Amino acid sequence: MRHSLFGVLLAASLQSAAASASPTEPTMAQMQWHRRVLLVSTADAEDPQFRAQQQALSDWTGGDDRDVTVVRIERNLVFGAREGAGELRRRYRLPATSFAVALIGKDGHVAIRSPTALTGAQLQAAIDAMPMRKAGQR
Repeated sequence: MRHSLFGVLLAASLQSAAASASPTEPTMAQMQWHRRVLLVSTADAEDPQFRAQQQALSDWTGGDDRDVTVVRIERNLVFGAREGAGELRRRYRLPATSFAVALIGKDGHVAIRSPTALTGAQLQAAIDAMPMRKAGQR
């Protein structure tokens, strides 16, 4: 089975549960206009929806060419962005006690917010319908 660099990097990120946001991580503002951000938030790393989202992302090969960065929020830890968990959850209206996922466009708008895991096909369709993605394909 072919895994993309995106999938390999995601898997490495998911395995580093002891890691925390560092000053070298970009802020959401630094990623705006350059990256789409998939925020994956959970209060419990054993949550079935969180695990389903991890699996969907590890199988998805479309993230690399769509400029997607995965930012994971587990309990009060953030992986992939400099902001704190509470700040990200407030800004993007994500619950602190259950699973949620949000796809943020390059322009900073929330394209999708869901209480259930998103498949690679769902992410791909949503991104491919975005105006900046369409403009970049011309």
